[in-house]
Amino acid sequence: MEGPLAERARAKERGDAVPVTTAPVTTAPGTTAPVTTAADETGKLPDGTVDAVVIGGGAAGLNGALMLARSRRSVVVIDGGTPRNAPAEGVHGLLGLDGTPPAELLRRGRAEVRRYGGLVVAGDVTAARPAAPSAGGDPRFAVTLAGGGTLRARRLLVATGLRDELPGIPGLDRHWGHGVVHCPYCHGWEVRDEPIGILAAGPASVHHALLFRQLTADLVYFTRGTELDEGTRERFAARGVRVVDTPVTEAVTGEDGGIAGVRLSDGQLLPRRVLAVATTLRARTEGLDGLGLPVRELPGGMGRHIAAGTAGATEVPGVWAAGNATDPMAQVGASAAAGALAGAHMNADLAAADTEAALAATRRGSTCV
Repeated sequence: MEGPLAERARAKERGDAVPVTTAPVTTAPGTTAPVTTAADETGKLPDGTVDAVVIGGGAAGLNGALMLARSRRSVVVIDGGTPRNAPAEGVHGLLGLDGTPPAELLRRGRAEVRRYGGLVVAGDVTAARPAAPSAGGDPRFAVTLAGGGTLRARRLLVATGLRDELPGIPGLDRHWGHGVVHCPYCHGWEVRDEPIGILAAGPASVHHALLFRQLTADLVYFTRGTELDEGTRERFAARGVRVVDTPVTEAVTGEDGGIAGVRLSDGQLLPRRVLAVATTLRARTEGLDGLGLPVRELPGGMGRHIAAGTAGATEVPGVWAAGNATDPMAQVGASAAAGALAGAHMNADLAAADTEAALAATRRGSTCV
């Protein structure tokens, strides 16, 4: 794997913006550590009010920005550089781009947004809040970055993604995105026929197990204190799924650096090469409190998301949300599509506002005459 210096050199050779080197991030136990990717530095922030600011430079944010830029809207993307799927080796289930490394997909996306005049800025949003509207009542927003710069925008697209929180089992974190997986559609083919263990986190884990059973005949379900009724146990037995009720105390790393198995509370080591777990899904809302966005809890204590309606419109006028921040189960393709739809609706909303402003100006001119 190339280091940051090599990546910076290759970026210069390609003529791309030089990647930003970010400081290590400390995370709480059980929280997956962010993996940074090369975000683009694109110079000075615009002084005036832009049509849209997109908070988040993943698939949803970039595709929303692409739609806006192609509609000749002034748009700025704020990219924190820590996409959820950064640890993965490739994006899967995305037609025509299956297997593309996440960092490469985002690099292409940033280049496409820039091609149409969009701006992509590396940074973190520390505050976003409504500002005084225009004289005609059109919404305005102020977005402050960690470096102190401030952007003014007519519309916002929140595409901040989410954070996966793992169970507090020692040894899990280091294997996240490789030997520890969560999605059978994102990682399933790559772990097919391996000895897989399901680390139960609640009722949804039963469904999780049935999906992974499609991928391997060697599946063990660790209940981890969750309830499992006799009917489900019978169904698991019919599919050859072994159930282990003994508590899991540790994920054990093998000599090759991968997962060797799980240690149980009785001291037994049960060999597994892959562990699947339903993470707790938390929408990233840092710096967004000032917007007053509605946040809803997911069923079964699975996490929280930003509530949004048709095409990502939120209860806050002028603010849309797209991607995993509002739809935690969406894969990359679905997130990108949601971003595109939100971007199109934002452009339509801006077009309507522009028309009303022009009409008001025309009427004022007629009155003066």
